[in-house]
Amino acid sequence: MARIIESTTNSRRTIQLSTDDIISIVQEYQQLTKGLRYLENIRDILEGKVMYIPEN
Repeated sequence: MARIIESTTNSRRTIQLSTDDIISIVQEYQQLTKGLRYLENIRDILEGKVMYIPEN
């Protein structure tokens, strides 16, 4: 499960991903871009897509 690490030095938080989180994101990416060959097409598909990972 993903874990959000709060930062005391700036407003950005760090998200620590587990191996399963990374595999899940890669699998979703591969399904979304299956058969696409051009970077522009891949960017168009991914631009409107939100990928969620569970928070600890």
